[in-house]
Amino acid sequence: MKTIQSKSLLTLIIIFFIIGFSTSAKNFIGFKDHYTSDSLPGSNSIYVMENPLRVVFPEILEEHREESKTYIKNYSKKERGYIIHMFSKGKKYFPQAKTIFDKYNVPHEFQVLPALESNFNANAVSPVGAVGYWQFMGELAREYGLKIGGKYDERKNFVKSTTAAAKFFRDQLDYFNGDILLTVAAYNCGQGRVRSAIKKSGVKNPDYWDIKEFLPKETKRFVMNFVSLNVIQANYDKFLNKNLDFTAPELIQLADIDSSLSENFVSRNSL
Repeated sequence: MKTIQSKSLLTLIIIFFIIGFSTSAKNFIGFKDHYTSDSLPGSNSIYVMENPLRVVFPEILEEHREESKTYIKNYSKKERGYIIHMFSKGKKYFPQAKTIFDKYNVPHEFQVLPALESNFNANAVSPVGAVGYWQFMGELAREYGLKIGGKYDERKNFVKSTTAAAKFFRDQLDYFNGDILLTVAAYNCGQGRVRSAIKKSGVKNPDYWDIKEFLPKETKRFVMNFVSLNVIQANYDKFLNKNLDFTAPELIQLADIDSSLSENFVSRNSL
């Protein structure tokens, strides 16, 4: 009788442990609506959740995972010091940029571009005369409402130049049917060159990957650096810990309980 009671007690302990572990894991990771329980032959339940080790892509860049993961991994190693420095500086500017981008309904992902263009330096001047955080040329700056004559150049004002940048991105997204990478390419080399690359590709309604071979080398590098900074930002703790693992499966299985409840739970990958 004592043996039966002991087995029953052990079974209850196992059940409560599984439920508690599964719930804690879900809360720890912080994902919503990505935690499921399904049935398998010979078992009552399996608990599946998103893998906390998987590199997360911003939603707008998720479809570019396969094309960009190798570049991102290499970039994260080669430019580690620069990346840490830029994100440290960016803490001052990212909240302001997000507020402005929300007003003009453009993706927050564009906020990393001043890191690539000017290192968040208001006084940065390119060899061809582009100025400020967003490196606007004079003609384009005026087109988007910036005053650049006299002693005061609004390209050096972060709020005003970011407002102009948001308007530019809004217009380019409209022109390129919402394609964020074509918009970034146009920001770097001009809409005219991107249109020319589209024409050369011969592809109807192309995306960036369809035309990249027809773009300048500098622009291709610029676009990939843009993607890299956004993915690293979305996985910054993993980046700091040197744990950007692009091979980690999307989902993991927490527990598999057989119908007799005679075995302890088993954790294994579901993919």
